[in-house]
Amino acid sequence: MEIAQRFPRAVRELEHVWIPLADGTRLAARIWLPEDAEARPVPGILEYLPYRRRDGTRLRDDDTHSFVAGHGYACVRVDMRGSGDADGVLHDEYLPQEQSDGLEVLRWLAAQPWCDGNLCIIGISWVGFNGLQIAAHAPPELKAIVTICSTDDRYADDIHYMGGCLLSDNFAWANVMFPRNFKPPDPATYGEGWRDAWLERLEHGRFWLEPWLEHQRRDAYWEHGSVCEDLHAIRCPVFAVGGWADGYSNAIPRLLARLEVPRLGLIGPWAHRYPHHGVPGPAMDFLQETLRWWDHWLKGVDTGIMHEPHLRAYVQDSVPPASTYETRPGRWVGEPAWPSPFVQTRVHPLGPGRIAAPDDAVASTALRLQSPLGVGLEAGDWCSYGNPGDLPSDQRRADGGSLVFDSAPLEAPLDILGAPVVELEVRSDRPLALLAARLCDVRPDGQVTRVTYGLLNLTHRDGHARPEPLVPGQPYRVRLQLNDVGQRFPAGHRLRLALSTDYWPLAWPSPEPVTLEVTCGVSCLHLPVRPARAEDADVGVPMPARGAAPAPHTELAPASRQRRLSVDQITGETVLELEVDGGTVRWDAIGVAVSSHNRTRYVSCGNDPLSARTEAWDEVRLQRSEDGWDVRIRTHTSLTADATHFHTRAEVEAFAGAERVFERSTERSFERDHV
Repeated sequence: MEIAQRFPRAVRELEHVWIPLADGTRLAARIWLPEDAEARPVPGILEYLPYRRRDGTRLRDDDTHSFVAGHGYACVRVDMRGSGDADGVLHDEYLPQEQSDGLEVLRWLAAQPWCDGNLCIIGISWVGFNGLQIAAHAPPELKAIVTICSTDDRYADDIHYMGGCLLSDNFAWANVMFPRNFKPPDPATYGEGWRDAWLERLEHGRFWLEPWLEHQRRDAYWEHGSVCEDLHAIRCPVFAVGGWADGYSNAIPRLLARLEVPRLGLIGPWAHRYPHHGVPGPAMDFLQETLRWWDHWLKGVDTGIMHEPHLRAYVQDSVPPASTYETRPGRWVGEPAWPSPFVQTRVHPLGPGRIAAPDDAVASTALRLQSPLGVGLEAGDWCSYGNPGDLPSDQRRADGGSLVFDSAPLEAPLDILGAPVVELEVRSDRPLALLAARLCDVRPDGQVTRVTYGLLNLTHRDGHARPEPLVPGQPYRVRLQLNDVGQRFPAGHRLRLALSTDYWPLAWPSPEPVTLEVTCGVSCLHLPVRPARAEDADVGVPMPARGAAPAPHTELAPASRQRRLSVDQITGETVLELEVDGGTVRWDAIGVAVSSHNRTRYVSCGNDPLSARTEAWDEVRLQRSEDGWDVRIRTHTSLTADATHFHTRAEVEAFAGAERVFERSTERSFERDHV
């Protein structure tokens, strides 16, 4: 990323500002604003999340918010209730209290002497979510939002459940937040009461996997905060942004299709990152693009951004399979509306071993499938963060445990843009079953790259609110929608559809091995085919990526990352182990050194789905030599299951120097609800 050295307006930073709430709670903020903002008030840009503004997101905050402030905005990064230096305890994601506090923050910002009263919320992931959620309250101060890598549907399209299947990332994300929610406020900013505030968090915090397992179907718990329940409530313009390698890109086409306000969509090749830090590349000059958006909606300047295509999307070229890419070749295309009038659905019947041409006649044939446990070992993570090893690798081993359908070699390139759909007639020999579908690019040398995939818990075939067991032997027509994608298949390559009854460890396995029968002839693959258009030559995004200087910091110990797969060929135990040492970084401006270490294991044995288990160990530490502050949190968590219940264990220890100040261990069980 290029570092901008000069800005139109000089910037001053306020390291610590209290934002008082009506109930006496204080939230904590860092603020960047033009030096003369009190004389010449400016619009405000809010980023409101729980990831610790002082020692958590400092690196990206400085390069992002300093840049934007230098172009005439007040950027405000707020720790929400129970996080960072804010008062209180963070009990769960996206609670009503979070939204209520956010509305108060907007009113506070609009009343500041350096703010002209016009506000926008921007953020990736958590803030992408709560930006949409707060916008649904229609606060008058909020003139626009930028939502990045987020979703409008907390049940069907989030890190917890996919197609009604329990995602392993559900455990992983709960484990990420578990030790971090126990971090204390910084005594340098919070004051003498920091230790009492820390003990309150330790006493009242909980393992978030527990409420998420209490709600295994779509209910009021998930409907809260899912703005898809009433998109008409959003009254301000929305800029929805994401990447194909992220877990959240499906929301962007839905928002474009269903919102009734001015809106734009942008989807690049990126993982779960801001586009100016986009990996896989190419990263874009996203901050300049947000300035065009804000200048239009907050300052009334016609920047031309609303004359851009309704959706700008990156159509990726074919690449050999790899679990890591620095960049993805491809090209930008534009659509004047979504759904696009230029994307046409092409229906391909499925015959034994083949994806037939649309006009081919295919006889009715029943094919049987029972996948071995561990077909998903090459699946990568549900959500890629752009880290080495978290993308899907070569799919040939997974294909060996799958029912595979191949097209003929393509005579010409084929572009798809949107969500492929599989329609199948299936019979199951068990009442509970899942189905995974992968659309792949088969290269002439035989290497197989996964392009997109989808999951369906077959008890959720008629919806996620009221799952129904399957009647063994009874035929069912099911529809499985794969993730949206933009992809080119070159001439000479084949398309492959691979079906499996397992996708462990990405998704938790059914309680018994399942045999499915798939009926060819009546089953088919729907492809969203997009012909090339001359107008595509004029579509692009600004390059290269630019930002301000990152926060000054010193690396005291290097970070490292490992991903290991092992199989004991005597016992049949298979272990996928991820180890992430975050190293130690000292933030020079505040003197705080931050360390972290995580080890997560996904274990199974043979073909026994009840042997599946996942376990994680975490340690996080904050230190400052100037005042001797040294706090450490250790956690150990696990998830296992038998035929009828899930079982969780969560242990936490907290230390101040050598003193153990807190210790707790909790075990709980949750009835399996059609999972």
